[in-house]
Amino acid sequence: MERISIKDLQFLEKKGISQDTLKWQLDKFAKGFPFIKLNKPATLNDGIISFDSKVALELLSAYDLVTKGKSKVKFVPASGAATRMFKDLYYFADNYKKNASDPKLKEGYKFIENIEKLSFFNLLKDSVNSKFGIVISKDNALEFYKEIIVCLLTETGLNYGSLPKGMIEFHSYEESTRKALEEHIVEGIKYAKDGDNVRLHFTVSPEHFNQIKVFIDSVLIHYENEFNVKITVDYSVQKTSTDTIAIDNKNNIVREKDGNIYLRPSGHGALIENLNELDGDIIFIKNIDNIVPDRLKEETIFYKKLLGLYLINVQQFISVFLKLLKSEDYDYSNLGDISEFCLSKLSIKFNKDYYSLTDTDKRNVLIKKLNRPIRLCGMVKNVGEPGGGPFWVEDEKGDISLQIVESSQVNMADPKQKELFNNSTHFNPVDLVCYIKDYEGNKFDLRKFVDNETGFITSKSKDGIDIKALELPGLWNGAMADWITIFVEVPLSTFNPVKTVNDLLREEHS
Repeated sequence: MERISIKDLQFLEKKGISQDTLKWQLDKFAKGFPFIKLNKPATLNDGIISFDSKVALELLSAYDLVTKGKSKVKFVPASGAATRMFKDLYYFADNYKKNASDPKLKEGYKFIENIEKLSFFNLLKDSVNSKFGIVISKDNALEFYKEIIVCLLTETGLNYGSLPKGMIEFHSYEESTRKALEEHIVEGIKYAKDGDNVRLHFTVSPEHFNQIKVFIDSVLIHYENEFNVKITVDYSVQKTSTDTIAIDNKNNIVREKDGNIYLRPSGHGALIENLNELDGDIIFIKNIDNIVPDRLKEETIFYKKLLGLYLINVQQFISVFLKLLKSEDYDYSNLGDISEFCLSKLSIKFNKDYYSLTDTDKRNVLIKKLNRPIRLCGMVKNVGEPGGGPFWVEDEKGDISLQIVESSQVNMADPKQKELFNNSTHFNPVDLVCYIKDYEGNKFDLRKFVDNETGFITSKSKDGIDIKALELPGLWNGAMADWITIFVEVPLSTFNPVKTVNDLLREEHS
């Protein structure tokens, strides 16, 4: 690998990237990240809890009272571009004329055949008519597929291929449509309200910041009037200091044409920095594309409130226990009760040496275990969706904890590890409710609870050249590895992601 020049270091310094950070990144490219060691999948009553629906309904009546005085924020990572949503359409545009029977065109045909069912159809129809003088319908859509795709994806028309997902029309209503961003606003009003105030925080990319802000500013008054609330929306961008370098197949640092080091965003794990700057008690986290129309929101809202209610209940117990443990005249007689609470309610396992420790040492262990940020993670039953799931994970010291693990973190060449991963009963839909303050109300420095050994090396391309890219520990993976983690089963109906444009044709989004 080539030498790093003073000019390189000065360039990185301007981006907020230190020499030590660069050295760490280069070291990870050289050595890689160690695989996670799975102990076993988390399952119902063994790492995942569930609520009886009747009991949950009774408990939920206390939501407003229990969370009163707790500031709530809905945090939505919304910087992802919609480009990947339309990859099948790009392929269709490039290959339909070459071979109309190509099986890879299946999704493109599905889009064309159902085009009138999509919430943005009228916008697309107007765009095609304006640019080409053609009135499209499902009957002639295949004939004019090029014009349709051009107007949908490029600056000629709607430019959806370059927009963030949040700016795509997801759902239709009697007299209007809603973009994904709007659906998150409406959903947030239902469970993230403090009195008459609602706070949302969107992470956005710098190139889309102004466009998103202008749009949200234009619709806030409408939703404030409709729901009789005051809505505050904050934004943040992924910090350039979290960007990472890339290397080519010869292990040379990839550079721009001007000779400067090529830097790229390091994945959603970088957003721990953004989350760290939030000032709130209860933080609801949900992906931008996992949203449903109003007719299906009720169950999602029910379980978001239930998770929030349980979170506060747990947090209050933790606060009481920490105050006891830290008091000067602490009575050691309830160490057993606190240990049992950790085991039964927080899924905190103690290593074999814990039970032979002195009372003083046990007390110190409990303080360390309890004085951490808390996350409740909704988990849905595994129906074959790609992505991570809940597992018991063993670290290099032999300690076992609950973690959300992606397949890329597991050594699939090891038959036992592969089998454990494939036996997972549940899936991570990214449905989190978090408490990020300590028992005295002070904010945790969330960066202290990251496992930096859980990043990724991924294969990407730049200017037609294959490169290796480094991604930081994922936001709900290694970035929250040392949080108190509670997995809760939630219904599959609460998970309705839009990964491709044709997902908008599913019944849940129609």
